[in-house]
Amino acid sequence: MTDRARVTDLPSIELEGAGPAPALVLAGARVTQAAHVEQHDDGWAASIPLLSSSWGSGPLPLPSGRYAIDTDATLPETLVPGVARVRIEPGAVILSPPLADDELGRDHQRRLEGSYRRTRLTLPDAVFFESFYGRTASDNPRAIDAAIARLRPEVTRYWGVTDASVPVPPGAVPVVEGSRAWWRARAGARLLVVNDWLRGRYRRRRGQTVLQTWHGTPLKRLALDRKPGLRTRLAVLRESRRWDVLLAQNPEAARWLGSAYGFRGEVWEDGYPRNDLLATGDAAEARASLGLDPRALVALYAPTWRDDRPEQVEYLDPAALARNSGATVLVRGHSRSLEGGQAARGHRVLDVTTHPDLATLMLAADVLITDYSSVMFDFPVTGKPMLFFVPDLEHYRDDLRGFYFDYTTDAPGPLLRTPAEVVDAIRGLRQVRAEHAERYAAWRARFAPHDDGGAAERVVRRLTDRGIL
Repeated sequence: MTDRARVTDLPSIELEGAGPAPALVLAGARVTQAAHVEQHDDGWAASIPLLSSSWGSGPLPLPSGRYAIDTDATLPETLVPGVARVRIEPGAVILSPPLADDELGRDHQRRLEGSYRRTRLTLPDAVFFESFYGRTASDNPRAIDAAIARLRPEVTRYWGVTDASVPVPPGAVPVVEGSRAWWRARAGARLLVVNDWLRGRYRRRRGQTVLQTWHGTPLKRLALDRKPGLRTRLAVLRESRRWDVLLAQNPEAARWLGSAYGFRGEVWEDGYPRNDLLATGDAAEARASLGLDPRALVALYAPTWRDDRPEQVEYLDPAALARNSGATVLVRGHSRSLEGGQAARGHRVLDVTTHPDLATLMLAADVLITDYSSVMFDFPVTGKPMLFFVPDLEHYRDDLRGFYFDYTTDAPGPLLRTPAEVVDAIRGLRQVRAEHAERYAAWRARFAPHDDGGAAERVVRRLTDRGIL
């Protein structure tokens, strides 16, 4: 007998079948959701909630994606408003963003875009935020959001998100990409704050200001500095012409980002708002929020992504690292791994890739393990040691990206080639600190001179003084 399925407005997936009750679980790349199953005389019934909580957020819809499940039920795509579109096929549940029928597909998106371009709007006191293409509500935009909420509470704060699973800051309004609300918010906000490309469909309206915060001081070469072909060059220049102001963490970042994007507009060297917490936050509170033992040695592993590899953490096994070093290992994958990457698992391993605030993770950690990620320019604000695990250094530098400077001569921590070397360094952190103290101080002075805890407020006051907010 075939299992039967339906989706309710509760919202949940309801399944029924004959025979003994199975142990049903929705199993996704980063999220699993167990069903509540009841056995009856004539079969079983199961209910799988479509909402879950993570990192202290209230119940939110499950992320979009494909979830494996042991059922032969089928169900055509069904909209649960504000939650997801749900399709069930044998062995899988597929969740997608909760767009209405007249918002789906290329034709409806063209119509909505056309309306957005034609409509003349009086720009309200509103800000549209987007971080990493809507995959998260994090990074510099999140810190600026918090400062606006504190200093200008009357301003409406919209967040563009890929789906309804993305938690946004308290008091902010999430708008799912492609929805009417998303088009209206992006078209009508007086200020847009983003940390990556706005992409092809954005056209700045008269009276709008775009603040490009970017997402880190770059070590690896970007955009025009990678010597792309003509088509990419034109796309890069078209994108940077949409920005009014570029935020830079330090003078070197201002120079490198300006070069990479051919940006000739105004650059604000105010430090990085996302690092304010590193200067003002409480490490014990950060640990408590993550459920960490206050006495544990905590290592944050935060590698960057690779152009030629889908996974970020394959060079280092977090479970083996935790076992051999005695540390609790926090694994922070790059934002590009959110859709396709698998969560790291193991004893004393916590995958924090979906956590909305990297600063909280850095504050909670005793040591950072990274490679070519821009986190190397932020973590020194904590004063805690850094380890550089670079087994593919020559390949990454010479074949994949290239660097703006040779950090191997100035690195404020040891360059490590094997997992065993990482374990030894964690066990000898006191020696690491002593051996690299001078380089560490120079690195912090060079790359984090303005990260004093007040960057977000400086940015918001500038925006207010200019009449942008």
